[in-house]
Amino acid sequence: MNTKKLQAEYDALSEKYSRVLSEKAAAEYELSELKANTENTARQDEEIRGLHESVRGIKHDMRNHLMVIASYLNDGDTEAAKEYTSKILDKLNAVQSYVETGNSLMNHILNEKLNAARGKGIAVKAEIENLSFAGMESIDFSALLSNMLDNAIEASEKEASPEMIISVSRRRGYEAILVKNRISRPVLADNPDLATAKPDSSAHGLGVRQIRSICEKYGGLSDFCEEGGYFCAVSFIPV
Repeated sequence: MNTKKLQAEYDALSEKYSRVLSEKAAAEYELSELKANTENTARQDEEIRGLHESVRGIKHDMRNHLMVIASYLNDGDTEAAKEYTSKILDKLNAVQSYVETGNSLMNHILNEKLNAARGKGIAVKAEIENLSFAGMESIDFSALLSNMLDNAIEASEKEASPEMIISVSRRRGYEAILVKNRISRPVLADNPDLATAKPDSSAHGLGVRQIRSICEKYGGLSDFCEEGGYFCAVSFIPV
């Protein structure tokens, strides 16, 4: 067998091997994405079931609550009726609405982080469009959104009247995430590198660096600024 024929066979086998490796890598990636989506869907179902159970419990007790309030009013004890009503409203407010975006991973992250924020007394407003962020790997999207929300929650805990505003929307060919948290004094003037106040010095600025790194990985942009009494973090990912 001549050298040229051997070389041609080797090249063909090499090309076939590379193609098989590529197909294997693609299959492994699809499997990992499917596994992540399945786990996120399971967590989402569990969160919804928990919410339904809470609502069902309150609904079941509402008749009794109304009877107690009526009893107070019949006795002319309006203060007791007001106090009891206030306790019921506090209980109702503790049952948070479930954010449904059409993206199971986003659902899980948003509901987990927003419930954590509310549990810390942080007022939350959210406007979420049904976007897929399909061009991103799940692990990167999770890290991006989680870091943006964690940073805002951490900063909000230091404020007397904390508030967060979250927006997910499409803007001029980008899928954008905007997270704003109210601030009582400028942040960037004193901390331009956005280093955290965590005791572990090695963690300083890690969340911000990760946000920037992930956006750059996908050819996107990230920015941090202050406007109207809010610190704003925004990430743009190309569609």
